[in-house]
Amino acid sequence: MANEQLSPARPWLLDAVPLMVVLLIAAHVFALVYWIYRLATEKQPQRRKAH
Repeated sequence: MANEQLSPARPWLLDAVPLMVVLLIAAHVFALVYWIYRLATEKQPQRRKAH
């Protein structure tokens, strides 16, 4: 038991970094999907042929 060493305490910020990366990726994917949806559903102006 005397030879056991406690692992050094990691700062909570280092534990949160992978979660933050996942959240940022998810937010960007959501924004991209929403942007494509908006482009696909916006009403196009009527084109008139001027002769």
